[in-house]
Amino acid sequence: ERSNLAGVRHILLVLSGKGGVGKSTISTELALSLRHSGKKVGILDVDLCGPSIPRMFRMQDSDVHQCDSGWVPVFVDQDKSISLMSIGFLLEKPDDAVVWRGPKKNALIKQFVADVAWGDLDFLIVDTPPGTSDEHISTVEALRPYKPLGAILVTTPQAVAVGDVRRELTFCKKTGLRVLGIVENMSGFICPHCSECTNIFSKGGGEELAKYAGVPFLGCVPLDPQLSQSLEEGRDFIQEFPKSSAFSALAQITQQILDGTSQRSS
Repeated sequence: ERSNLAGVRHILLVLSGKGGVGKSTISTELALSLRHSGKKVGILDVDLCGPSIPRMFRMQDSDVHQCDSGWVPVFVDQDKSISLMSIGFLLEKPDDAVVWRGPKKNALIKQFVADVAWGDLDFLIVDTPPGTSDEHISTVEALRPYKPLGAILVTTPQAVAVGDVRRELTFCKKTGLRVLGIVENMSGFICPHCSECTNIFSKGGGEELAKYAGVPFLGCVPLDPQLSQSLEEGRDFIQEFPKSSAFSALAQITQQILDGTSQRSS
């Protein structure tokens, strides 16, 4: 029997030991950036208690339908270049809370991995919740037979966040998940008037962590009001703000991932 992930070439997990560092932001912008590179992309949102991917694509009012091979993901555009699956599409009301114990969460994650009819994709990005426990173990174990490409770890620059992300490195080592690199998000604020960068949360924590762990440092994404506005309104930041400093940072991160995949497949 053909698996629903058989047509997916590369699976990337976006992880962080900490909440609020912007995993969903990086997942969203990475998907948009890959699309502009001509790739077909899916996002699997396994943050069951705080699903924000539907809103970031302005698809929160969409419904999931069934087909012969399982759930049909929600398509962002007519070309079906980005497809989404999230518990946010399955809730009766947007304000419903997911008050579930571990076994029920784990069962839904396994169902998400097995029963979504993704079709042919170049990349499947898995947006995860904070932490290193139930949902993460279930996700990695369910995806293991499909040989995920690896994980991108997201941190913010300050020491408290970097300490939590260090634990995520240990999680990756224990579960045999390759770390593709570390992204430092919210790395300084670029003033929209004078373009001066102010390091609100200090700077360089992500780069130091990458050196300490011996993994690639993929880059710094600054705080950018245009990026925040795009996410709030479900707009395509990559298309609309090519002159932004956050755009160039995201483009470099995407290119490194594309270079890494082409090296592995050659």
